[in-house]
Amino acid sequence: MSELFELLIGEGIEEDEEELGWQERALCAQTDPESFFPEKGGSTREAKKVCLACEVRAECLEYALANDERFGIWGGLSERERRRLKKSAV
Repeated sequence: MSELFELLIGEGIEEDEEELGWQERALCAQTDPESFFPEKGGSTREAKKVCLACEVRAECLEYALANDERFGIWGGLSERERRRLKKSAV
């Protein structure tokens, strides 16, 4: 199991393999995971560029929103962008 896959599902979270099968097709699993978790003030440009071409971007974003992921780029959005999206949906 790749390090990024473990990061995506988080420690202690057990999910049905079918439900998380999208993660195996995620482009981020084939790239440097550090670009998806930049330090505060760091650039998110490279990670977002990868997300734009990813076939499972929607599933990734849905997962992040459902699991209240607070760090990193998920589905092409930063934490701040996801927070805004959740707020506007309410």
